[in-house]
Amino acid sequence: MKATAVAPSNIAFIKYWGKKKGKEAERLPANGSISMNLSNLATTTTVAFSKKYKKDSILWNGKKPRERSFQRVIRHLDRIRELGKISERARVVSINNFPHGTGLSSSASGFAALTVAGSGAANLQLSQKGMSILARRASGSACRSIPSGFTEWLDADSSDESYAVSIFPPDHWNIIDIVAITKKDEKEISSTEGMSRAETSPFFEQRLKKMNKKITDCKKYIKAKNFTSFGNLIEQEAIEMHTVALTSNPPLIYWYPETVLVMKAVQQWRKDGLESYFTINTGHNLHIITEAKNQSNVIKELQEIKAVREIIANKPALGARIIEKHLF
Repeated sequence: MKATAVAPSNIAFIKYWGKKKGKEAERLPANGSISMNLSNLATTTTVAFSKKYKKDSILWNGKKPRERSFQRVIRHLDRIRELGKISERARVVSINNFPHGTGLSSSASGFAALTVAGSGAANLQLSQKGMSILARRASGSACRSIPSGFTEWLDADSSDESYAVSIFPPDHWNIIDIVAITKKDEKEISSTEGMSRAETSPFFEQRLKKMNKKITDCKKYIKAKNFTSFGNLIEQEAIEMHTVALTSNPPLIYWYPETVLVMKAVQQWRKDGLESYFTINTGHNLHIITEAKNQSNVIKELQEIKAVREIIANKPALGARIIEKHLF
């Protein structure tokens, strides 16, 4: 009873920030979202269930996770055991190929990989919808890493209808996500904790009123490959989401001076004719979206910024999937 899965991180173009009242434990978002899976940000996880294990053991990048993260993984293993009607303890080994807890959606790829590998090890026969729902229960954004390419997390009031679907395959549009890592330190406030403050912002309700139109427009621009309209929309959306965070009580400030430096640089590049747009998840590192023809020029510009410590270029990617090579 062993299986290994690899799952991509994803970047949300239209983001979710906050959960539905009374549905926090089910991780039902306050609004739907649109994202893209990333080819070079991934988690690989092997899960084995066996009677020989006396207790669950977890290694994440060669170390035991912090207690809070450890218990979160255990709870998800319990969900899998319940669905599979098994009682065996598990051994879990997982590795990321990118920094954890820095706003690059490591929980999305991590729990998507754990869901697929754990389900495989437990011999669960889940549909992609069922797998996405199960992943969402561990980490909301993980549900978007299950299907491939460009995905939509459907807005719903019930757990059975809150899941992600692929709206366009990875090869639909040749756009590039270039991650600019300015700091590898873990963020002080997790996304889960940060979202609990969302409703205290005076702008939260106003933002929700515009989300359906944003989602409709985003899908329209992706379908038509209208890069300028798409880029303007996603950059403004990132700023609006962080405005809610900044105006929550207490305020939530994810950005560092280096973050703002890169944001302003991207806007200057556009003025100079290099079309690219930034978006930021709940963290301090940035995603710069550009067309493939401009990839090398954007990377060259980033290399000139001393604050940028690492650059990772991504294409639209496949979703979470079983692989044959195990980690143990």
